[in-house]
Parts: sequence; C-alpha cells; structure tokens
Amino acid sequence: MFTFEVDNDITLQLLEEKDAHSLFQLVDYSRDYLREWLAWIDKTKTVQDSEKFIQFTNNQFQDKQGLTLGIFYRGRLSGMVGFNTFDWSNRIGVIGYWLGEEFQGNGIMIRAVTALIDYGFLQLGLNRIEIRAAFENGKSRSIPEKLHFQEEGKIRQGEWLYDHYVDLVMYGKLAGEWK
Repeated sequence: MFTFEVDNDITLQLLEEKDAHSLFQLVDYSRDYLREWLAWIDKTKTVQDSEKFIQFTNNQFQDKQGLTLGIFYRGRLSGMVGFNTFDWSNRIGVIGYWLGEEFQGNGIMIRAVTALIDYGFLQLGLNRIEIRAAFENGKSRSIPEKLHFQEEGKIRQGEWLYDHYVDLVMYGKLAGEWK
C-alpha cells in the first residue's frame, strides 16, 4: 500500500475497499458544499459507488496512469488529492483535489498538495505539473497561486457542471521552478 507521511497531522495514502464507507460518509456529509464544483457528486449515491471509485483509482495506480490518495488528517479521512492523470511521454502530471467541508481552514490542502508536488518532481521525475480550477472557484485557485504556479490561461467552457459550462484556469509549474 502506498503511504506518504506529510507531517504529524497529515498522511496521504491509497484507499482500500475498507475505506469505502468513510469515503462515502465524507462525500455525503459535504454533498451540498462539494456539489458546487465537482460534477461527480450526484453519481456517488451509495457506498458501492465509493467502492467502485477506490477500485478504479487502485487500478489506475497499478497501471501507472494516476495516483489518487486519501488525505488523512489526524487519522480521519478528510479529502482526496492526487495525480488524476500522467502523461509519461512528456513527464506531466495533472493534480486534482477536494476537501470535506468540516476540514476547511486548517491548511490541510496546501500541505497535501505541496507534498504531492515534491513527490512528483523528486521521486517520479516529472518535468511539469498542471492544476486546473474553475475560474470562479477561489478556494481551489488559491492553492496553485499560493504555491507560485504560473497562470497559463483560461480554458473557455472547459467543464460541464450539471446544467452549465464553467471556464477553467490552467496553472503550470516546471521542475526547475520548484523550490
């Protein structure tokens, strides 16, 4: 099992089927909060949906196509962070993340994403890391901005959210620009 200790409070790890109930509870508890920016929320209706997601992400990890990790804050599953995709021919990783509503405001995500970036550049040998966030999602956009990612442009109508398109802001950082 893949586990990465970020600090005394935060651990990142691959989820196992036994985590499906905790994942579903976290999503369900934060459903209204998360729904504003995450298109998959309405498709997560049961613990079995969370089990399928965990199986999918573990298969992605085995195939070296992604690395999706649970964020455990003081031992509790609080959200997810990971490389949603890898482009190995160009050594690019694309990061995605979300955090349950009750865990907001503790600096969890900035620490988790920083650790993931370190891992991507230093362990995986990536040359470029990208983050995309909805133009109007200030909380999500604050992560790459605090980490001094370069804002590289806007992807007009880049994502369909339930009944409308949203524009995405593309951020990028190169290995030579990190720390």
